Amino acid sequence: MDEVNPGHDAAPAAPARAGDVLRTAREAQGLSLGDIGARTRIPSRHLAAIEASDYQSLPSATYAVGFAKAYARAVGADEVAIAQAVRADVDRLGRRTTEYVPQDIADPARVPSRGLAIVGVGLALALLIIAGLWYGTDLFRRDRTAQEVPAATPLTNTTEAAVAPAPSPTPVTAGKVVLTAKGEVWLRVYDADNVTLKMGTLKPGEQYEVPANAKGPLLNVGRPDKLGVTLDGKELPPLGDGSRAIKDVRLDPASIAARLAGAPAPSATTAATGTSRSAARERSARRPSSEQAGDTAPADL
Repeated sequence: MDEVNPGHDAAPAAPARAGDVLRTAREAQGLSLGDIGARTRIPSRHLAAIEASDYQSLPSATYAVGFAKAYARAVGADEVAIAQAVRADVDRLGRRTTEYVPQDIADPARVPSRGLAIVGVGLALALLIIAGLWYGTDLFRRDRTAQEVPAATPLTNTTEAAVAPAPSPTPVTAGKVVLTAKGEVWLRVYDADNVTLKMGTLKPGEQYEVPANAKGPLLNVGRPDKLGVTLDGKELPPLGDGSRAIKDVRLDPASIAARLAGAPAPSATTAATGTSRSAARERSARRPSSEQAGDTAPADL
């Protein structure tokens, strides 16, 4: 009759792989691979390879360990233990085998003779000298031609008065811009002088109102599909589909109003130039016709 040795227990279960630990932690938090990719800036295909312990599809062992540690930080796992487990798996798999066979350069039949090598070097030097002479001569001819040709004098017409176009509509300069998180989203709001006004992660439902006195406020956001932007209660279409982060989105009321109207957001330089030109045209329209006929300077300058 067989006897069971009480001093030996059943074989312990194999330890969970690093990919299984990371996947379990991610699923416990209700996160997708896309969410982890947004936090770590790692492509989803690499994250999927880590979960499947498919380290051969990653660029190298160093990348595998680094990606796994970033994944562990994103889900709150022990990154040191994860890194050790990944290194052990990579060492167990061994190095990749090369897919090419190097040629034996020591074979005398493959090495050119000394005389042929000297001839080749001489031909290369001769070609370089000829190319240098031709290029230098061509540049000299171009410079000389440019000096001999006189500059054309622009023609000016001082008898015809410039026709002032219709005034542009008054740009929107005031309004309440509010950012609302539709999910957990990281963002940074800063002004034209690169001074940070708001930076961090907004929880679902949290709001941030852009200061009305902010100078050219701009936005960087990791998941634009999870952030709503409103101007005086009117919501913009989504800033992006969430496949990639976006940056330098203008948050001033004029730019938001332009987006609501379906037109490109005006830049600060364009708005300032249009205002100065409109003022110059208004002053020109107030002058008597006799002064306009004798004025030789364009009204737009």
